Amino acid sequence: MNIILKPQHLLSKKPNLTHFFSSKTPIPLPYGTETNDPSYKDVPKPVRDKSERKPYVTPMKMLIKRAKEEKEARKLQPCRMLENPPDNGLLVPQLVPVAYQVYEAREVLLSGISMLVKVIPVQKCRFCHELHIGHVGHEIRTCTGPGSGMRSSTHVWRKGRVHDVVFSPKSYHLYDRVGKPRVLHDESRRVPRIPAIVELCIQAGVDLEKHPTKRRTKPVYSIEGRIVDFEQAKENDENERNLHDENLDPLMGSDLGTKFDEARNFILDKETDQLEESHEGVTDLREISIGTMESWFKMISGAEKIMEKYGVLTCGYCPEVQVGPKGHKVRMCKATKHQHRDGLHAWQEATIDDLVAPSYVWHVRDTNGLPLDNKLKRYYGKAPAVVELCVQAGAPVPDQYRSMMRLDVVPPDRDEVDLVA
Repeated sequence: MNIILKPQHLLSKKPNLTHFFSSKTPIPLPYGTETNDPSYKDVPKPVRDKSERKPYVTPMKMLIKRAKEEKEARKLQPCRMLENPPDNGLLVPQLVPVAYQVYEAREVLLSGISMLVKVIPVQKCRFCHELHIGHVGHEIRTCTGPGSGMRSSTHVWRKGRVHDVVFSPKSYHLYDRVGKPRVLHDESRRVPRIPAIVELCIQAGVDLEKHPTKRRTKPVYSIEGRIVDFEQAKENDENERNLHDENLDPLMGSDLGTKFDEARNFILDKETDQLEESHEGVTDLREISIGTMESWFKMISGAEKIMEKYGVLTCGYCPEVQVGPKGHKVRMCKATKHQHRDGLHAWQEATIDDLVAPSYVWHVRDTNGLPLDNKLKRYYGKAPAVVELCVQAGAPVPDQYRSMMRLDVVPPDRDEVDLVA
């Protein structure tokens, strides 16, 4: 028997994995080696305990070492001009087209989901954040909302909306991300809040008339850790404050600001419902689902590239997100140990899941079959709500979610549960 040996450089070469989905035939994974495969993803773990802190993206030892190095650099050179963007107030040129692609992909994604939701309904639990894609809600008992103990943790379903499928936490809009990177507690009523991914695109180079921002042409200086802009030192502080106030909400009172936020949310929900009703006569549902899924992966991959340069922070105990070099000082945290922090957030480095917050839903193989049974939940897979919605609309299953959706697992019938080990 002839044995053909491959060169060593071919054996050690890893496959080139991309963020975009494809419809290739999946390669079966050998039993016991699934976790070693880079394309294997298991069903996400249950939601962490509210008292636990989110894991750090960068280890604490590395953060301490980095802080010491920056402190020594300030001692050796107290006054220095910052050279690397975006720390010096300038844009990263190669990320400007990426920011526009992410912003356009988000608009296409919301438009596509609004059309798909009209054909494939979305179920939302009334008491918790559980979602389900399909005409009938599942029977899996995972509800943790108020009164769940009296209902044996069963969900109470209602009609969901577009923003339930793609939830993006809001962030304070920064007019000058370098000169004034923090929002104080007294400014919380005046500074507008927009989706965090939109704020990330604005800071990366997207120009929007509704949310203007300050663009510099020359780098700033750092004097003992403080940012100083000598090129625009002639500008008066009052003029800069007036420019900043032009971007704020017109209603600044405490009561008026609350009513304005409620009215704005009602208008957004009303516009979303009208957008869902306006898309009639969908001719090719599969084509729309494929385009929607492509925009989803394009938005995720582009946002990850931008987050490598532009800082995004999240609270270690709650879903609050702030795009910028520093977290805000608004005392609005109500998570565990917030009394020790006087309501301030425990800021740390954010991940793409904190920025987009994908909602994982149970995968339904037969949309016309019986609802998912609680006794068979160990055999069911999961997927992000956007992926599940597009798959049910006719889009091919992405390769990176095949293992998570457990397409290779054959669940037993309901009367065969006791016979399976």
